[in-house]
Amino acid sequence: MKKLFLIFLLSLSINAFSQILDPVKWTTSVEKVSGTKYKLITKATIESGWHLYSQNVPEDGPIPTTFSYGNKENTTFKVIGNTSEDLGHTVDDPVFNMKIKFFEESATFVQTIEVIDSINEVSGTVEFMVCDDTRCLPPTEVDLVFNFNNSIKTQNSNTLQNGSIDNDNINKLLYGMVPEDVKLTEVTSVEKKSLWTIFGLGFLGGLLALLTPCVFPMIPLTVSFFTKKGDQGKGSGISKAILYGFFILMVYLILSVPFHLLDSVNPDILNEISTNIWLNIIFFAVFVFFAFSFFGYYELTLPSSWTTKTTQGENAGGIIGVFFMALTLAIVSFSCTGPILGSLLAGSLTADGGAWQLTAGMAGFGVSLGLPFALFAMFPNMMNALPKSGGWLNTTKVILGFLELALAFKFLSNADLVKRWGILKVEPFLVIWIIIFAGLALYLFGKIKFPHDSPIKKLSFSRIAGGILVASFAIYLVSGFRVNKETNTFTSLTLLSGLAPPVGYSWFLPSNTTNNLKTFKDLKEGIAYAKQVNKPIMIDFTGYACVNCRKMEEHIWPLEKIDSYLRNDYVLISLYVDDKKDLPDDQKVEVNRVNGGTRLLKNYGHKWANFQTQFFKSNSQPYYVLFNPNNNEVLNEPVGYTPDEEEYAEFLQKGLNAFNKQN
Repeated sequence: MKKLFLIFLLSLSINAFSQILDPVKWTTSVEKVSGTKYKLITKATIESGWHLYSQNVPEDGPIPTTFSYGNKENTTFKVIGNTSEDLGHTVDDPVFNMKIKFFEESATFVQTIEVIDSINEVSGTVEFMVCDDTRCLPPTEVDLVFNFNNSIKTQNSNTLQNGSIDNDNINKLLYGMVPEDVKLTEVTSVEKKSLWTIFGLGFLGGLLALLTPCVFPMIPLTVSFFTKKGDQGKGSGISKAILYGFFILMVYLILSVPFHLLDSVNPDILNEISTNIWLNIIFFAVFVFFAFSFFGYYELTLPSSWTTKTTQGENAGGIIGVFFMALTLAIVSFSCTGPILGSLLAGSLTADGGAWQLTAGMAGFGVSLGLPFALFAMFPNMMNALPKSGGWLNTTKVILGFLELALAFKFLSNADLVKRWGILKVEPFLVIWIIIFAGLALYLFGKIKFPHDSPIKKLSFSRIAGGILVASFAIYLVSGFRVNKETNTFTSLTLLSGLAPPVGYSWFLPSNTTNNLKTFKDLKEGIAYAKQVNKPIMIDFTGYACVNCRKMEEHIWPLEKIDSYLRNDYVLISLYVDDKKDLPDDQKVEVNRVNGGTRLLKNYGHKWANFQTQFFKSNSQPYYVLFNPNNNEVLNEPVGYTPDEEEYAEFLQKGLNAFNKQN
């Protein structure tokens, strides 16, 4: 219901999908040192999750915090030394490849001055830039006033009074349009991954769990318990077996409830979890641990006290007793179901569908796990068709171990791509996967054995067929080292889309295809060209010092699917909100701020930042707007930092569909 309400708001106004952010508040104070010396103290209070850069940032890095006091002709005071600052945090930034100092929560800056003549206040300015984990704001300049009569004076970026300025004339001069000209088309935002698809994947996971030695032998034992003739009759036993299957489903659905609570606290938290670097590393370690458990080197078990308590609950009889039987099955089978559920959890925790994807996956898992118990209780003769327990159960478990091991490196690759460690580029990733699936093929052919394997006297048809299939896949992985002469990169493997690193992330054949895209840096010029070639526009609000803009441009745009859209289907207009190049004199105008006050546009960064706030009510970067130049219509909901290839590709495809429909 919450998401439907948001979509309704989007259909009313373009302002609904954007916001103006102001995460730093500035306060000033004055402290007397001696007779004529004073300290001008400036304190920045920074909202949680944001960071403010230091005054000292290496060249080609983010915009540093810069203070100025008085003016060049100032004769009332003299600045002594440089402005000091807090210790802050210093990190080795992998995107800028340099050590960068920044502040979180708060920062204090102190400048000593010597008063020459009697004064009541000192004016100054601070220019700064702030970022969080997914976006940056354009450089902002704030006026500071140090009042010698009052101990503290608060100075925010929005304290100036509105002037009598005709914004419409200015917008037409600068951009050739006014905000009222821009329309939001019928909402065509990115479709969420089908919950039925997630349900199906969960159902498949449950089927795999059924074929493990922890669960499969339980089917005939449990069904025979419910179907044996007792005082209450066979019909009552069947109804309890059906109830037993239902409670298995309920147990796994209950496991997803906490994630709905997280989603209600912060709708973005699931996406933050899924893209968190250290969580991806933890997933890698856990999946490796799961894999060696499946290989038979150790068993995963939950505390025995849990099993004891649930077994005691079974003695309650009736519906409660059946529920505790289902809970006991979930606990004792954890050594086999845990790794499969872990895969489901890691694959479902995204903002694309939120916790409901996890619930759908858990529902599929619970249905496939509970259905056989109810089905065989109703038709006990069907159990004669079940294969007998034996070595094939352990073989299934070992195969799952190889798959878990391969999946583990996908999570390590996620962390490596974000941090740009260069550890798991496309070459080592492919080599590791080739070794894993070659090992699986050798296992199926009986050349490799694990602790719980039974002796193989003769290879079965299923093992031979499976071995040939897996060996063929390993050869397919080897083909990923073929060189694509057109792009001078390794060949992208379709089956590994979204699993392997992009082919441009390479040791031997690195690719920077972003630099080869036809890009306009002037809005009017780009719009004119788009009309000429009859293509939609992607307006890219970006920054030279924007970390996440660089991540998108270097990691996502070079991907084959994304590159194709940007190269062939869209006209790209990149507007840099931190471009310091001076505007022509006729464009250096004063404008009204969206959230109050006025601002003088001095450079191109000011011009494009003003365009973003005036027309799209947003001031964070990166920010991508798909635009129809023929009717000034926004084609779908703009997005910010979107590191998921499929989600970003679907965003571009939806905009293209809307453009084709309109034209």
